[in-house]
Amino acid sequence: MDVRRRSTRSQTGGHQHQHNLNNDGPMKSVDLKQQRKMISSPRASDALPLPLYLTNGIFFTLFFTVAYYLLARWREKIRSSTPLHVVTFPEIIAIFSLIASFIYLLGFFGIDFVQSFIFRASNEAWDVEDDEAEFIIGEDTRRGVCAEVITCGLPPKKPVFIESKVSPVEIMHTLSSEEDEEVIKMVVQGKTPSYSLEAKLGDCKRAASIRREALQRVTGRSLGGLPLEGFDYEAILGQCCEMPVGYVQIPVGIAGPLLLDGREFMVPMATTEGCLVASSNRGCKAIYASGGAMSVLLKDGMTRAPVVRFATATRAAELKFYLEDPANFDTLACVFNRSSRFGRLQRIQCNMAGKNLFMRFTCSTGDAMGMNMVSKGVQNVLDFLPNDFPDMDVIGISGNFCSDKKPSAVNWIEGRGKSVVCEAIIKEDVVRNVLKTTVPALVELNMVKNLTGSAVAGALGGFNAHASNIVSAVFIATGQDPAQNIESSHCITMMEAVNDGKDLHVSVTMPSIEVGTVGGGTQLASQSACLNLLGVKGASMEEPGNNSRLLATIVAGSVLAGELSLMSAIAAGQLVKSHMKYNRSSKDVTKMGS
Repeated sequence: MDVRRRSTRSQTGGHQHQHNLNNDGPMKSVDLKQQRKMISSPRASDALPLPLYLTNGIFFTLFFTVAYYLLARWREKIRSSTPLHVVTFPEIIAIFSLIASFIYLLGFFGIDFVQSFIFRASNEAWDVEDDEAEFIIGEDTRRGVCAEVITCGLPPKKPVFIESKVSPVEIMHTLSSEEDEEVIKMVVQGKTPSYSLEAKLGDCKRAASIRREALQRVTGRSLGGLPLEGFDYEAILGQCCEMPVGYVQIPVGIAGPLLLDGREFMVPMATTEGCLVASSNRGCKAIYASGGAMSVLLKDGMTRAPVVRFATATRAAELKFYLEDPANFDTLACVFNRSSRFGRLQRIQCNMAGKNLFMRFTCSTGDAMGMNMVSKGVQNVLDFLPNDFPDMDVIGISGNFCSDKKPSAVNWIEGRGKSVVCEAIIKEDVVRNVLKTTVPALVELNMVKNLTGSAVAGALGGFNAHASNIVSAVFIATGQDPAQNIESSHCITMMEAVNDGKDLHVSVTMPSIEVGTVGGGTQLASQSACLNLLGVKGASMEEPGNNSRLLATIVAGSVLAGELSLMSAIAAGQLVKSHMKYNRSSKDVTKMGS
């Protein structure tokens, strides 16, 4: 687009120049602020046939005149006992005039008042420091002013929008860029909080772009490798991530088919670790060749444990006895359950520390992972208990006896989320031909490594080879909370020779798999697609909770495959060799850097 700033140093020359331009084609210049108003939005006054001040004066006078006339007439009718509904022709005209003037005044000032808020931000972005700048509108950018600019060697200084060559979309895009620049400056200067961009702009994608540019200017570091385009930022607003500046690409591989409980699953795994998907896939192959794996769901309940304090330990113990008394359970369950049609209180477990009481509530949560659901139910109970225990002081709705996103003995022993055990019998020939090892070697390695070695290390729920590897990969692919990998990876792997020592019985017991198929990251497009691949997308139409329970068993089955393959690689001495093959880049890093 050819642009220049029109000079006003010579009025005569300016008129002659305009005359010359008119010989080539019609051109006119419009005041910048007037052009800004025409582009930004139409005003209510644009449709008036008379000047604004004259039209307003007429309707103001009409409104108050007819209002006074009607009030005076109605007062006379009341004094003379004349029915008010009996009206004369002048009164009909007056009523019509009153209504018309009221509609005009309400419509005109109402529209203008609303528009003053809607377009205030966009109008401010059009302000310019130099009042001499103008939009020059013409028909041909290849002739007239632009040609003379090149001839005279004058550099362009201000944007000029050419009506015949620039579409309204291009104009608005340019204006949007100018507005964005102003917002970026406000963010950099700290005048506009970065977290408020979505609310102020009403456009999540634009907010992310502006925040990203402001961040680069403040830090002086580029985010060029972090993708921005191709992501639905509306989908994460208020539920997944705040103040986004882009998104991270994680490749998703497929392991399978995993034959579990008579059904085949292709398991999506999001990871950047080489060998992981390939190893899990080999474990799936071994399980499939041996007839598949079986799983059992032992428990299903999410927990939240608030902590309260009393003046004495004796008083805290009274609340403990009250909560654990079966006679009070129905009342507490009724209070707890009223916040959700899926959350149902299952049990309350209490522990004391002096005069502090920790109450661990466990409830079913349908197909949701359920942290918010159980928290709302707990809040209901905390609001109810002061009726009988007014001296109770609530310290926090979470007292870490839950226990969320931390390794803990209570989760290892009592379970949290879904408790699952998964097992398979791997045939001798499959161990030898697919896993490249022997049954005695696997049994011995599991005893020394997963059981004895973990005990020596003082492991808590970590009696396995790499359960968290598979859990994390499946969690990220299916939109689970990655931080809950900590307790969800609690796993004990057991291996035993069966059928006269020929075959291998392998199992994984995982007491706290915390997954859901609705809410949170499961609603994002990529994660939703992975859930759909597994056949567990969304809420179960048959029975609430079926999809999330099935997903938990798939996680356990995938862990079983991963454990089987990695242990076989270690027993056969192939671990280092396979990682050198699949987990090392052969690219010349020095050349990549240059």
